[in-house]
Amino acid sequence: MAHFPDNPGFTGTLRPLRLQGDILDMEIEGEVPAELDGAFHRVHPDNQFAPMYEDDQFFNGDGMVSMFRVHGGKVDFRQRYARTDKWTLENRAGRSLFGHYRNHLTDDPSVAGEYRGTANTNVMVHAGKLYAMKEDSPCLIMDPNTLETSGYTDFGGRLDDKTFCAHPKIDPRTGNMCAFSYMSKGPLTHDMSYFEISPEGELLYKVEFRNKYLCMMHDFGITEDYAVFNVMPCITSLERLEQRMPYFGFDHSLPTWCLVVPRKPGANAGDVRWFKAPGNCFTGHVMNAFQDGTKIHFDLPIAQKNSFPFFPDVTGAPFDPVGGLSYLTRWTVDMASNGEEFDSVTKLTERPDEFPRIDDRYAGQEYRHGWMLTFDTTKSYEGPPGPFVSTLNSLCHKDFATGEEKIWWPGATCGIQEPAFIPRPGSTTEGDGYIVCLVDDHVANYSDLCFFEATRVDEGPIARAKLPVKLRQGLHGNWSTAKKLGVAA
Repeated sequence: MAHFPDNPGFTGTLRPLRLQGDILDMEIEGEVPAELDGAFHRVHPDNQFAPMYEDDQFFNGDGMVSMFRVHGGKVDFRQRYARTDKWTLENRAGRSLFGHYRNHLTDDPSVAGEYRGTANTNVMVHAGKLYAMKEDSPCLIMDPNTLETSGYTDFGGRLDDKTFCAHPKIDPRTGNMCAFSYMSKGPLTHDMSYFEISPEGELLYKVEFRNKYLCMMHDFGITEDYAVFNVMPCITSLERLEQRMPYFGFDHSLPTWCLVVPRKPGANAGDVRWFKAPGNCFTGHVMNAFQDGTKIHFDLPIAQKNSFPFFPDVTGAPFDPVGGLSYLTRWTVDMASNGEEFDSVTKLTERPDEFPRIDDRYAGQEYRHGWMLTFDTTKSYEGPPGPFVSTLNSLCHKDFATGEEKIWWPGATCGIQEPAFIPRPGSTTEGDGYIVCLVDDHVANYSDLCFFEATRVDEGPIARAKLPVKLRQGLHGNWSTAKKLGVAA
């Protein structure tokens, strides 16, 4: 008999869904642009079985992949579990076999040495395949149309790294997937690598190096010549695992770094550059990075204190919800310098924000338009409790050329999941297109896939594809054209 923990990670807005199924021709309010032909894939953690331990993390749930197939003004929905090795072993056993989040010491002995990955963090179509990713394990391959799982890949035996990142980037100039691995030689190792995968899915080259400390490495940026990493002391250790503490803990006594790695075959650890941030801080997701002569600009939300209450301060200090608010910030470093100092740090917004996105055709380039979820402190929340919904409550478009921000608030009972950009077919103008995101009504218990004019999000959705259920809080997702799906006419 299933019994889920009575804690914020499994109740209220985060109550597990565990539902697989299809809906053909979803109910539409408004008009979905008829010229759109493609799919929006996204993923959320959703335990197949109740966790082994009552204090388990929400982030430890099995990956549940959703596909919204958009064509001819219609939207079809499909949802399936990512059938990882973990999912398959537990499905056969009829119960959970893997223990605490990323702690192999808490697993059932029958699964010792097996991959613990959940493929629950991001999904992206590349080389005709759907990559389902969790940064503690290899990349899982799924069919982008049926969502059937093929299994983990080592890219034809060419990639021996034990892990694959959750936030790869597509270089719009080459079509290469730019990705990285941390703890690449096994759990609790300092080893990292940066690598690129061709549009055909072949590993092209890899650059190996080592990190300053054992820490979470979640996102990064690319420029024309470099991969740029935000390295913060959200750290882990064998001692934490042995004591069954949360896998990560934030250490405010350690510096935060900007790591720059050359994007070229033959580069090695001696070619990387480390720049020390002016002070300790929490770094989240990345909006973009680009070069300006010898300078690199790196845009990302920054908080002065730890933003993750579920990965508490290593000293046991209480969580500071105000200090944990992040603001989009530009780090600038100069590759022509001889030291490790930053060139400048510039705050780009006065609104607390996270989940930044761009027009992905401008990844690694100077850009004008950005979208993010923001926290409007003037708005109330009247739904059930949850760790996300009462903070990041509005959708924002930022025009970096004019400084103008346009904001849309979904209402007091609603939350918004991460947005993604869809280019208008036939247009090459930056920002010309649509924003798509899930809007969840936590009282009515429904989710709508909402479409917005990208630079006019303040006008509200132009269309809603309406689900008869509320999808669990997701992490990340991406749009793919029908051509990338392999179904173009």
